[in-house]
Amino acid sequence: MKNQVQLITYVDRLGGQRDGADLVRLKRLLCEPGAPLAGVFGGVHLLPFFHAIDGADAGFDPIDHTQVDPRLGRWEDIKALTEGLDVMADVIVNHMSAESPQFLDYSEKGEASAYAGLFLTLDAVFPDGASEQGLLSVYRPRPGLPLTYATLKNGERRILWTTFTAAQIDIAVHHPQGRAYLSSILRTFADNGIRMVRLDAVGYAIKKAGDSCFMMPETFDFIGEFAAEARALGIEVLVEIHSYFQRQIEIASKVDWVYDFALPPLVLHAFSFGTAAALKRWIDIRPANALTVLDTHDGIGIIDIGADASDRAAHPGLVPPEELDALVDRIHDASQGQSRKATGAAASNLDLYQVNCTFFDAMGRDETAYLLARALQFFLPGVPQVYYVGLLAGHNDMDLLARTQVGRDINRHFYGDDEIARDCERPVVRRLIELIRLRNRHPAFGGSFQVEPSGDEALQLRWQQDADWALLRIDFATRAHELSFSGVGGARETFAFS
Repeated sequence: MKNQVQLITYVDRLGGQRDGADLVRLKRLLCEPGAPLAGVFGGVHLLPFFHAIDGADAGFDPIDHTQVDPRLGRWEDIKALTEGLDVMADVIVNHMSAESPQFLDYSEKGEASAYAGLFLTLDAVFPDGASEQGLLSVYRPRPGLPLTYATLKNGERRILWTTFTAAQIDIAVHHPQGRAYLSSILRTFADNGIRMVRLDAVGYAIKKAGDSCFMMPETFDFIGEFAAEARALGIEVLVEIHSYFQRQIEIASKVDWVYDFALPPLVLHAFSFGTAAALKRWIDIRPANALTVLDTHDGIGIIDIGADASDRAAHPGLVPPEELDALVDRIHDASQGQSRKATGAAASNLDLYQVNCTFFDAMGRDETAYLLARALQFFLPGVPQVYYVGLLAGHNDMDLLARTQVGRDINRHFYGDDEIARDCERPVVRRLIELIRLRNRHPAFGGSFQVEPSGDEALQLRWQQDADWALLRIDFATRAHELSFSGVGGARETFAFS
């Protein structure tokens, strides 16, 4: 993976028209000389582009994970995109659509189906019966049990394991059918030039009676096995887990890459409370093989800096619980209450651990603070990713939220070509693009990193390679700041945030 900033985007929500040429348009936007975003990014994470992109969870419930949705284009278009950019794609490990051919065959034939073992049922996990305590011990990121009562088309009744929604049926990943299904996805990706995958929802992939069914030792074993299979095909692996921060550190030793999901709430905490103390503690222990993000297609994680729910006293969070609660309220206030309408019980597809809001609105649309947050992200060790809405300093899409009543859609705007061109001329977006180019091109970022001494209210980060250097200083109490770097001939240059 190149040490350059990557873009995270849906193919159809950044200048798309769903007419079969969206992948071609995206390549033109990112690669064609003269296009607004030409040459800005070293790679792109394409959010689910599989058949179909408009299911129950915006493509994260694929009917056919090995088919490009024809409204976006073809595999040939993906392969063409990989010629100029690193391309990452999702392997949705935990589940597939209830409309998939495999599940429809199972529904029609029951135990006579060739796919009978592919889908998890309650008795597959609890063969001796499930006790109340056994079910209560299962961790789920949403209210209720991860189970759906279903009558199959052949009249048989089953209790299906559905971690997220009734439309997303969990896979038995250790069953021969489950292994074959996941392996076929990896092979298809490798054949079409994809060299990075994100394991979506992999923390829930292994189920075990009497346990949490989330990030257990058996889950770590599975992640290691699947990552080894991917590497054998020349594919790097990113693991997507929202959980207690120590889990990220543990996972990082087993895979190529993890997300730094603690960073977004810690950055907001630093600006909100005028202190870098919690952020510094995290920088001191965070894994270096991280993809740094401030925003993604999901919400802003709160669980990632909170205490471990299994034992809050023994495993405290990166910030005290009262400050975590206050931070959530301050995000709601900064967004003029809009995030409150998209978070928790206020909207469907709700999460217990995330605040749904664009990062720009979570920062109260303060352009200088927003650019400082991006600079901080780019200065931390790892590979930065910028979500397409964040790239364009996007606002909460309240119209889309009202239409879908899906909380995460507040941060999943559909941009047309004219809107992209117009937003790329906004000063905050122009400066962000300049900041991305600086991060991609300056040789200091290929050298050594250090946190220089400062008080709790401030953060000072330095990169150095031979005579080349880059320095970022932020005082969160006063908002004083500086980004300076070595220029041509060793001259000192500075970046203007406003």
